[in-house]
Amino acid sequence: MRQFLKYVLATIVGLLLFSFVGFLLLIGVGAALSSSDKKTTVKENTVLKLELDKPIEERSVDNPFSNFGPVRGSGDAIGLIELKRTLKEAKEDNNIKGIYLQTESPVAGWASLEEVRNALIDFKKSKKFVYAYAETMTEKGYYIASVADKIYLNPAGDLEWNGLNAELSFFKGTLDKLGIKPEIFKVGDFKSAVEPFIRENMSDPNRLQVNSFLNSINNHMLVGVAQSRGLRVDSLKRYADELTIQKPADALRTKLVTNVGYQDELESLIRKQLGVEEKKKINYVSLSKYESSAKNDDEGSGSNRIAVIIASGDIQSGKSGDNSIGSETIVEEIRKARLDDKIKAIVLRVNSGGGSALASDVMYREVQLARKAKPVIGSMSDYAASGGYYMLMGCDKIVAQPNTITGSIGVFSLLFNTETFFKDKLGVTYDRVKTNTNADFPTATHEMTPFQKQTMQRATERIYAEFTGKAAAGRKLPIDSLRAIAGGRVWTGTQGKAIGLVDQLGGLDDAIKLAAQSAKLKDGDFQLKYQPRKKEFFEQLMSSFGGDEDAKMQAQLGELAPYVKYMKKLKTMEGIQMRMPFEIEIR
Repeated sequence: MRQFLKYVLATIVGLLLFSFVGFLLLIGVGAALSSSDKKTTVKENTVLKLELDKPIEERSVDNPFSNFGPVRGSGDAIGLIELKRTLKEAKEDNNIKGIYLQTESPVAGWASLEEVRNALIDFKKSKKFVYAYAETMTEKGYYIASVADKIYLNPAGDLEWNGLNAELSFFKGTLDKLGIKPEIFKVGDFKSAVEPFIRENMSDPNRLQVNSFLNSINNHMLVGVAQSRGLRVDSLKRYADELTIQKPADALRTKLVTNVGYQDELESLIRKQLGVEEKKKINYVSLSKYESSAKNDDEGSGSNRIAVIIASGDIQSGKSGDNSIGSETIVEEIRKARLDDKIKAIVLRVNSGGGSALASDVMYREVQLARKAKPVIGSMSDYAASGGYYMLMGCDKIVAQPNTITGSIGVFSLLFNTETFFKDKLGVTYDRVKTNTNADFPTATHEMTPFQKQTMQRATERIYAEFTGKAAAGRKLPIDSLRAIAGGRVWTGTQGKAIGLVDQLGGLDDAIKLAAQSAKLKDGDFQLKYQPRKKEFFEQLMSSFGGDEDAKMQAQLGELAPYVKYMKKLKTMEGIQMRMPFEIEIR
C-alpha cells in the first residue's frame, strides 16, 4: 500500500510540474509573439531607470517573461552589449530626458564597468541629466555613479572608500585533509595558478605582480573619479588611507557625493527638472523594457558586415557552454566569418582567464587563417590572460581597457594523485597489469615515477616555448624581449600597452571602429553580426529541467558529496593548462 501511494504521489507531482511548465511555455510563446510585433512605446518626458546591481555579462539572454511578474527572474544578468546599445539609443531619443541611476554594488569586472561608465559619459553629451541614488555603495558602484550630475546618498547609508583588495583562495589544507597530492609542472616564476594547491599564501613573485596590477587598476579608477568630481588624486588616496568616509556627511564634505538625502527628495528634483507637478508620477522606463524599443544593429540586409565573435569563460575543447569557451564552437564561428563574403572584418571579443592549452592553440590557428582573408581585431574584456591572450595574439591589432587583466604568458601542468583519497575516504583501491613500463602514464591513482615527472616537465616547457614563440611573432617582438615580460606575469591593459602586448586602449566599440578602418568601411556603411547566435530563453529554460546537479549529488552521496564535488572541479584543471592566478577576486 505504501509503495502504491508513493507512485500515486509521484504521478501527481509529475502532472503538476508538467502543467506548470506548459503554463510557462504558453505565457512565453504569447509574450514572444506579442513582443515581435509590439515594441515598448516610450512616452514624452520619460526617465530611463538603470538598476545595475546585477551581474553584467557580455550578452544577455532574451527572456519573454521579462515583463511577466511571477516568473520575471529579477536575477537575470545584464548584457553589456545590449546595455551600451540602449544608452546610445536613449542619447538620441527626444522622449528620454535623463537617467536615474542605481548602482550600489554591480557584479562585474573593472573593464566591464569601464565600458558602462564611458557609455554614460557619452550619453551626457546630449545635455540630458544623469542622477544617481544609493543607500550604500561599493567602490565599483561609485566608480560608475561618479559620472552623474547629482549623487544622492541616503542619510543612513554608507559609501565604501578604503581602496581595492585582491583576495586569493588557497586549498592546500583542503587537499591535505582529502589526501590528494598535486603534481605540479610549470614554466615561469609568475605562473601562480598552481599556488592555491601547494601553498597557504602567495609567493613573493605572485605578491609582486598582484600588487603591481592592483595598483594600476586603482590608480586608473582614482584618475577617473578625480576628473569626474573635480577632485585631486592624492586627496582620494588620503581619504582611503585614513578611512575618512565614515558616514554620509563625510562623503558630502569631501565632495564625493553632491547630496545626502532620501529617494523622494531626488525624485522631487527629477520632477522639477521635467516640469512635472509634485503629485504626479514620473514616467520611468526600465532597462529591459526600453531595450526592446532600441534599434538592433545586428544582422541587417547590407552586404558589408563586421562579425563580432563573443568568447567568454574558461577555455576547453568541444562545444561552448554557458560559462565556457569551447574551441569547436569558436573555430566554427571564425571559419564561418572567414568564408562569408559579406563579412569584411572580424572582431574577436575575449573575456577569459585561460584554460586548456590545446584548445587555445586550436583557436589561435583559426585566427591565423582568418587573418589571411580579412582584418581580425582582438578586443579584451575584463580578462584576456594566459589562454585568453593566446587566442588573441595572432590578431592584426589588440584593443584592451586600461583596467583589463591580461598577459600571464606561461604554462603549467597539473595532475592529482588521488590514491590516498580513494583508499582512506572511499575505501577504493587500485591494481594494474601493463604491457609496457609507462603504459599507465599519466595516472591519478598512484605516484608517478621520477622519469614520468621529468617527461611531464619537458612537455610543459615545450608548450611554453611554442606559446612564447608564437606570441613574439604575433607581437613582432624579439623572443628574448617577449620572454622578459612573460614568465606567467599578469599585467593590466595600461601596462600591456607599454610593454607591447596591447596596441590600443579602448573598449569593444573602439575595436569595431578599428576593424572598420582596417576593412576601409565608413561609418554607417556596415552592420554588426554577433556570433555565436544568442541562446534563446526557452533553450535556457529547457536546459534547466535537468535539475540541480549539486542537489542530486547530495541526495545520492550524502556526506561524501562535498568531496566528490571538489574532485570534479579539480578534474577540469588537469593536463597542460594556460591559466591566470586561480580565482582572484578584486573588490
